[in-house]
Amino acid sequence: MTTTAPELTRTAAIQAELDQARRTGPLQHIVIPPCPELLARLRAAMAYAEPDLNEIARIAASDVAMSATLIRSSNGPLFAAGQPVQTVGQAMNRLGLEHTASVMAGFLMQRAIRVNHALLTRFWERSTKRALAMAFIAKKLPGSSPDLAHTFGLFAHVGMPVMMQSVKGYAGTMIEARARIDRSPIATENANHRTDHAVVGALVARVWRLAPSVVAAIRLHHDLEVLGGSGAEPEVHTLVAAGLVAEHLMRRHEAEEPDADWLSHGQAALDWLDVSLDDMLFWEEELRETLDSA
Repeated sequence: MTTTAPELTRTAAIQAELDQARRTGPLQHIVIPPCPELLARLRAAMAYAEPDLNEIARIAASDVAMSATLIRSSNGPLFAAGQPVQTVGQAMNRLGLEHTASVMAGFLMQRAIRVNHALLTRFWERSTKRALAMAFIAKKLPGSSPDLAHTFGLFAHVGMPVMMQSVKGYAGTMIEARARIDRSPIATENANHRTDHAVVGALVARVWRLAPSVVAAIRLHHDLEVLGGSGAEPEVHTLVAAGLVAEHLMRRHEAEEPDADWLSHGQAALDWLDVSLDDMLFWEEELRETLDSA
């Protein structure tokens, strides 16, 4: 995973691409919900070398439902140990600062981006599962950030509800994309709308000032030819590869057939992560209780 000069520029190039498309291209008419005020405060508190723990605790306690989400997460199978957590402070201690921030960001994201269409039933449930699976996988990979992985898992498909809300005919495109076998769903989205949910999701992440590697991974999560090549930084490769593995494990958990992305690029993802098929199946057993609880 040696970093080369071309790799250093790909994430910046993606951000420039998004900014240009936002100004004069197909993204200029996409309505991006504003980043929630509490999320902006959370990011500001986390930006310091020594984050303001009191400010983060105040943000967490400012919303009863968010507090309940933190407590529930800290008592889940991924973190549960000893006596059940009963307060926000205890939850923050158990989860750790970065994961606390990730859970809070996910909660605030769901509040900001409503999903009210039958074609997106269980969207947030699956996003939560993907985020948990990503965090789990990252903990198995030396040098990977579970919190970046969790954020990517949560935001990976956020372009779908945003397009549903602001792009005329997108519901019909989703139906068409699922029915066609001659081209990928992304190709159908681009044919009908000159953009797709990976690009729109990356724009949401860009506007909300998520980590550049997360923005790039969202943009590339269906451009799987990048795996193993020189088209992105190693951290972005790893997020994309782990995302494909997480999606496959979710589908197995839900007794669904492997999707086209896995059939065509699953081995490349495992090769990049230096993970065997047996390793992945062992992860599946470890993950079952976590995915059940989601």
